Amino acid sequence: MKVIWDGHDAKAWDLDHGRLAGALQQDWAYGETMMALGVACLRARVERDGQPLALAQFIARRVGLIATVALCAHGPLWLQPLSAREKAQVLVALKRQLPLWRPRLALFSPDETEATSGLRWPGMTRVVTGESTVVINLEHSDAQLRAAMDPRWRNRLVAAEGAGLQVQRVGANPAQYAWLMEEELKQRLARGFSGLPLGWIHHYIHARKHVSKTALILRADAAGERAAAMLFLIHGQAAIYQVGWSSDAGRDLNAHNLILWQAIQELRQRGVRRLDLGGVNTQRSAGLARFKMGSGGEVITLCGTYM
Repeated sequence: MKVIWDGHDAKAWDLDHGRLAGALQQDWAYGETMMALGVACLRARVERDGQPLALAQFIARRVGLIATVALCAHGPLWLQPLSAREKAQVLVALKRQLPLWRPRLALFSPDETEATSGLRWPGMTRVVTGESTVVINLEHSDAQLRAAMDPRWRNRLVAAEGAGLQVQRVGANPAQYAWLMEEELKQRLARGFSGLPLGWIHHYIHARKHVSKTALILRADAAGERAAAMLFLIHGQAAIYQVGWSSDAGRDLNAHNLILWQAIQELRQRGVRRLDLGGVNTQRSAGLARFKMGSGGEVITLCGTYM
């Protein structure tokens, strides 16, 4: 098994990543954004007998004054069907050949469910249990998607559709969405939440020549005033919900239900096949968790982090 750490082609990587509807953390532009902000990024291609098996993107950070931790989040990308044992062999090869000075630590959080991973990978130890998230399959028809919604969620969507809300795309000029970043910062400070740095989100939006391939921002207005907004990051043929804000009026009018439904239509037109609504935490953010689960997406639990 051979691990190649250099000479990668961005277009070829994007083609494989898109074909597999890979996660944001394995997107080429994600790594470019990290490096633009001074964070080390390592990319690898794993081959066996000349046949490509996997792609893996690591983000590396120093911990303390000595050790370096390299995380392959939501990866590797499997380029062909492999057994659990073969996948474990790929992870072990990546871990052993990681081009960093020792002491070092390689961590993997594969984008797989507990069921598909089997949780038994020889040579690997699970150190963190997996989080749960909600994923909407955009290849389903509108009828299928609406049928999968919780009846109460669907009723709120119908109410929002008749509430006179005006939903429109927000431009990618930083000045056009700066207000949403300000609202997000206020929310984080008030609720004690964390997430991707807002500066990172800005860099990612402009990481590609066409911002339509990196972001979708929708705003709902009520009576001429901003009522709610949602920001989605696009990565190949998949997207993830990243930022959401709503005024009191927006909540009363169920604006986020309508925005999410219209975002599904827009993302599908852009070739997106998979929409990740992000993690669900029924204890800390019960209302948000209910919103995501009620949307009709599939709740999946990832297999966790391994070393």
